[in-house]
Amino acid sequence: MNTVLHTAITDTLKDLGLEEVDFSIEHPADASHGNYSSNVAMILAQKVGKSPRDVAAQIVEKMEGAIEHVDYIEIAGPGFINFFLSRDFFVQELGHMQGGTWKSTDMEGETILFEYTSPNLFKPLHIGNLVGNIIGESITRLFENAGADVKRINYPSDIGLTVAKGVWGLKKIGGNPDSIADLGEAYKEGNEAYEDGSAKEDIEAVNRALYAESDAKLHDLRMRGIKTSRTHLKELLRALGTSFDLVVFESEASPVGQKTVEDHVADGIFEESDGAVVFKGERHGLHTRVFLNSQGLPTYEAKDVGNFILKQRAYPGWTQSIVVTGGEQREYFKVIIAALRELFPEAKDKVLAHIPTGFLTLTTGKMSSRKGNVLTGEELIADVRKEAAKRAKESRAEDTEKLSEQIAVAALKYQILRQKVGSDIVFDKERALSFEGDSGPYLQYTHARTCSVLQKAKEVGVEPSLQHAPETTYSLEHLLYQYVEVVAEATAEKEPHRIVGYLTELAGAFNTFYAQEKIADASDEYAPYKAALAEAVKVTLKNGLHLLGIEAPEQM
Repeated sequence: MNTVLHTAITDTLKDLGLEEVDFSIEHPADASHGNYSSNVAMILAQKVGKSPRDVAAQIVEKMEGAIEHVDYIEIAGPGFINFFLSRDFFVQELGHMQGGTWKSTDMEGETILFEYTSPNLFKPLHIGNLVGNIIGESITRLFENAGADVKRINYPSDIGLTVAKGVWGLKKIGGNPDSIADLGEAYKEGNEAYEDGSAKEDIEAVNRALYAESDAKLHDLRMRGIKTSRTHLKELLRALGTSFDLVVFESEASPVGQKTVEDHVADGIFEESDGAVVFKGERHGLHTRVFLNSQGLPTYEAKDVGNFILKQRAYPGWTQSIVVTGGEQREYFKVIIAALRELFPEAKDKVLAHIPTGFLTLTTGKMSSRKGNVLTGEELIADVRKEAAKRAKESRAEDTEKLSEQIAVAALKYQILRQKVGSDIVFDKERALSFEGDSGPYLQYTHARTCSVLQKAKEVGVEPSLQHAPETTYSLEHLLYQYVEVVAEATAEKEPHRIVGYLTELAGAFNTFYAQEKIADASDEYAPYKAALAEAVKVTLKNGLHLLGIEAPEQM
């Protein structure tokens, strides 16, 4: 409807011979001011030398009665034009929503390479990878909902200095590479020894040996540790609802990137500097970064070049290539993207983007495990799942173990996705697990309540129907139809938090409606219409939760 109104106003300006201007159409905070409001008259007034209300009167006179589903138009305040939608519009929209499909075609024809999660494999999953996964999965679902062909890509680090620290650490502590806990301890040991300089040379020697595969024992430790990490990662991804179409290992990207960098020194894209090979980012207003170090080994930068090449080979028809990683890599990716555009002419006119994520901290301040390591994503999920299991046992669900996992994931995802992407996140476990509002479990509980209400209505002979609507609209109807617009905005802006906010408001509105109205009442002539409203809320919540990567249980 927003688009319909925008077109109608634009056409009216042309018919009146008025200048085209940029104007907004928004939903007024106060429902008494209409369903939509535009500031077009106030913007035009400055250009034509008239009062905003006079300009508004001229526009309204031309549009009155000419827009389908607009009941009436009024001028308010200094010159806002407010639009009030007709009763039949809401009935029609409810009919669409009961069908449960709102997929658009805005991104049809797009093939998007979407890379996220991408952990260091030789240690437990970092909490930052957890944040990246949750944000990446939701944006991926938004793109798919808009008709895009999205290729989920994982780029795990299975070689390099991080792995070398872990392998050295395993030998030092006599750890078991088949134990994820030992891998965490080994990395901690190796990282400390590298940072304080006590084993820096030894760890760099291990790193060279791993690249060259010159030491069978070190190679075996690396491969077993990677297998252990991948097993744990696979289980975590299952719980989070993510599966990847393509996995590109850093060890695969490394030689491809190294050769590409070496091949482009002669043409000036890369330059030799103090025994290393660098990309001079200054010519793009950026900074210089090393792509091959003084030992001749590829850095993360060269590997990212190789990763890009392998992704292109797998999906040559791509139109966008997007990477989700931590916000601390903003400047890094600006240089990487500049280098890729110089290396690959076919990438110059395509979208290359980095979506930065913020840091996650806890309200308790606890960011270290009992063993002194940084709190891992696995530990956080296990902690939340333990508390969620207590909530699940109090429910009426048949499978409480499954429900506890659904609640835990919803609690995590909601708290992360409620923030604007890139913002830092403070995770409050108690608030996250609350059933009383502003949480993922609250949205799940409201969905389960709609299922229960509809079942009770059915038992007394009330079936959802739009045939007999009350003359006056329910306030819930004024919120339901906005779902499509909210999803479109969230997709265009890559901002799942818009859906989080909308669903929370919708859940609150439904619970208020439920407290005030009887639905399972065969003697109420409007009960079937109220049931249709409940059904629309149910379907909308389920669809919206799916876009956030959250399950919608029917019993809680």
